[in-house]
Amino acid sequence: MREILGRRRRLRFRRRGRPAQLDAALTCAIAWQWPVLPGVASEATAGRGGRGRGCACPDPECAVPGAHPFDPGLLAATTDERMVRWWWANRPTAPIILATGGRAPCALSLPAVAAARALTELDRMGVRLGPVVATPTRWSLLVAPYDLERLGELLYAQDWVPSSLRFHGEGGYLVLPPSEVGAGQVRWERAPSPEPRPRPHGGGPVAASAAPWLPDVGEVLDALVEASSGAPDGGSRLAY
Repeated sequence: MREILGRRRRLRFRRRGRPAQLDAALTCAIAWQWPVLPGVASEATAGRGGRGRGCACPDPECAVPGAHPFDPGLLAATTDERMVRWWWANRPTAPIILATGGRAPCALSLPAVAAARALTELDRMGVRLGPVVATPTRWSLLVAPYDLERLGELLYAQDWVPSSLRFHGEGGYLVLPPSEVGAGQVRWERAPSPEPRPRPHGGGPVAASAAPWLPDVGEVLDALVEASSGAPDGGSRLAY
């Protein structure tokens, strides 16, 4: 879809009184062309330790409270502005769910403690990372889209991969900032940055596209495996 520059400029600034989730959802769907839909949300629950946050879905044992689609289902994810506005007009605090794969970003995720160690090590190695989504329990490193065949080839080429590593590809989903879910607030650990375009003829500044830059999954996976296998005690830096 052709980018509409005036609309892109308008999306950068949140209108006074408009929920942050709607602004973020519109940016994802329109400026970045990432298909999104509202999450099920979390709700207050009472337990032995006092009040906490549970999931509004019917499953009392939900593993990811508030951080998943329910109604509508994942296949409803869209980049249509009217649909996005309608969803968040009716549910202004609903979490933002990204449908991964296809032409949308994919991701590799790790437990929060292991991911913090991994980012420090990857920075030391000089690896350029894209956006990183952080929840209190897991961090997700966004990468360029890949399919299951490509992922299978990459995994086959590795002697081993950290057991704590998860892959979010086609048919998967991620919760995006500034959502609040059962585990707590979702935030950008590494904020999205524009993807550079080729320098125009005759010199001058490099233009930037609307969508954030995303690294190749193979480069990130190789770096994570290398960072993990280099622990001084022979173990894994990404263990938790």
